[in-house]
Amino acid sequence: MIVAAGEGRRMGEGPAKQYRLLGGRPVLLWSVTAALACPSIDQIVVVVPAQDEDFVRTLLPDDHRIRLAHGGATRTDSVRSGLAALSDLRPGVVLIHDAARPGLTPEVICELLDALAEADAAAPALTMTDAVKELGEDGRLRAVPRDALRRIQTPQAFRADTLLRAIDQAEGAAVDDLALIEASLGSDRARIALTRGRAELMKITHAEDLAIAERLLASPSFRIGEGFDVHAFGDGEFVTLCGVEIPHSRGLEGHSDADAGWHALTDAILGAAALGDIGDHFPPSDPTWKGASSLIFLAHAVKLVRAMGLTVVNADITLMCERPKIAPHREAMRSATAAALGVSVSMVSVKATTTEKLGFLGREEGIAASASVLLGPAQT
Repeated sequence: MIVAAGEGRRMGEGPAKQYRLLGGRPVLLWSVTAALACPSIDQIVVVVPAQDEDFVRTLLPDDHRIRLAHGGATRTDSVRSGLAALSDLRPGVVLIHDAARPGLTPEVICELLDALAEADAAAPALTMTDAVKELGEDGRLRAVPRDALRRIQTPQAFRADTLLRAIDQAEGAAVDDLALIEASLGSDRARIALTRGRAELMKITHAEDLAIAERLLASPSFRIGEGFDVHAFGDGEFVTLCGVEIPHSRGLEGHSDADAGWHALTDAILGAAALGDIGDHFPPSDPTWKGASSLIFLAHAVKLVRAMGLTVVNADITLMCERPKIAPHREAMRSATAAALGVSVSMVSVKATTTEKLGFLGREEGIAASASVLLGPAQT
């Protein structure tokens, strides 16, 4: 659950902080993209002001895992609304995250899920590095021991049943979502696990925080990725390479359509964006993808990088086999690939080579492919 229902009055004039641009894309989109890239996340609910729903839909990627809920008068009311929007799924675990913390990564989510295995709730936390003083009513400063103090960040992870009970019992506004669990179970009984916090998980509150976040989260303007794939020959009358069916005496074995060219390209795109690999997003153990077109995989990778403010600049694919001959189909492959990527054909290269009769490729046991891509800033 990504809570984006606040007004952000301390940011001053202008859009609410969750809609401000950071690195060329809205602050809210940073967290949504990170959650989408985490294989452990099945559904994302974004809690927004009711009047902003139509606008927010224009910001978010078109993904079936995303749904919206309307925020309430308080943070607790907004969380309650988000949980109601997920009730049909009966989730076992819910993570609640501030949209104003754009530094979320899949790694942070995985660490929280691991920690939750033996706890009622989990949250990332930072130790105190500055001296801490308490200002008394008399105007005097008093030292506060900092060794036991922690700065709690989000996302905060909860067992869904525990969180639902805590929400039902909640009275008034809570300091954070962990406070709901502490109030429900008792602070001495609640098992709260703390994971490693990150400076990048800072909360954007004031206008100057955006500049700090830019320095912490700024990505290289351009990224390069490489991918490789191989499929063995099997029964069949054609092979599919770079989206083109080529008549052949044998087919290629694979869980999907076994398009080695587009599989390598998909991995190259995901790798350039540090979003894992094709198996993370489309597990071969999932029967959903049996015989699926590799265009689905490629389009998914393109959509993810666009949500990060990136786009494919150019792609170079090398197909390795003795047969079938690639040259007669090269231009069709370039055209199909360019259309899938949304780029000019002049930005796509498809080449072919052999291994001079060496190895499994030389013995005509299969086809391999490698791909390189350059990602650059998307034009806005």
